[in-house]
Amino acid sequence: MRIKVQGGTARYDEPSLCQSCRFAKIAQGPRSCDQIVQCGQLEAPVTFKVVSCSEYIHHQHPSLWHMEDIAWVLRTDAKRRAIGFVRAKDLKLADRHVLDDDE
Repeated sequence: MRIKVQGGTARYDEPSLCQSCRFAKIAQGPRSCDQIVQCGQLEAPVTFKVVSCSEYIHHQHPSLWHMEDIAWVLRTDAKRRAIGFVRAKDLKLADRHVLDDDE
């Protein structure tokens, strides 16, 4: 039975986090040692296997922009006294992605 301890000793037999990170640009050669990794967050080449990174985001997780793009927005219309959901795609660009203010 394998127990995973959060924040414990890193396992060096596992692949680098860069292999599944959204910000990594990886060029792989014919041999396993022929690899160039460029980090988009650090804006620097990575020359070692990464086991922990504070900027890591899995490449399969949607970004905030993608989640806002498919979201339904609840709007009220004072003139018609109506409340309803509107697709974010159907809103004017100025009305989209308004998350910072509680208007």
